[in-house]
Amino acid sequence: MTPDAARRSPLQGRALPNSDRARVKELPFAARFLLRGGAEVVDPVATAFGVAPPTRPVGSASEGVRAVLWLGPDEWLLIAEDADALPLGAELESALAGVFHALVDVSHRQVALEVTGPGAERLLGAAVPLDLDPAAFPVGMATRTLLMKAEITLWRREPERFRLETLRSFSPYVAAVLTQAARDQEIG
Repeated sequence: MTPDAARRSPLQGRALPNSDRARVKELPFAARFLLRGGAEVVDPVATAFGVAPPTRPVGSASEGVRAVLWLGPDEWLLIAEDADALPLGAELESALAGVFHALVDVSHRQVALEVTGPGAERLLGAAVPLDLDPAAFPVGMATRTLLMKAEITLWRREPERFRLETLRSFSPYVAAVLTQAARDQEIG
């Protein structure tokens, strides 16, 4: 299988909501890793990855095109939009040598969508059971949740900008739910 074939989007050719109120777009391929470990993984990962894993629950940390999202007391999602997973994984494993951890490359299993605009919060709120008001879900907050029946990771990057990560197999369903919600709200 060629790299291009491996990276073909399951959303290829699908129209996503796009209006002045809310826009949904698929983000380019990114290297992603699930990291499990204790507090001792923070410094080696910060050195090798360039972003320290946050220790604050439902927090995030980012620098440019790299981010680390807190998923649990000992679990983080590392996202690198600028890197190939194979060499980055080797660099991380080297930095973590001798430190109890688990690092799993999940680059090809996930798809990322960006939801932006003044109606982004309302669009997502139609299918996500969280209070997305900025007072309850502020900029920088990241968490696992559901979008209808699909598991997602939702990260509020800016007041009107969210990153949504989901499994490749769920992405057509997620896109369909967002498209229908946009129609129902007359924003897409």
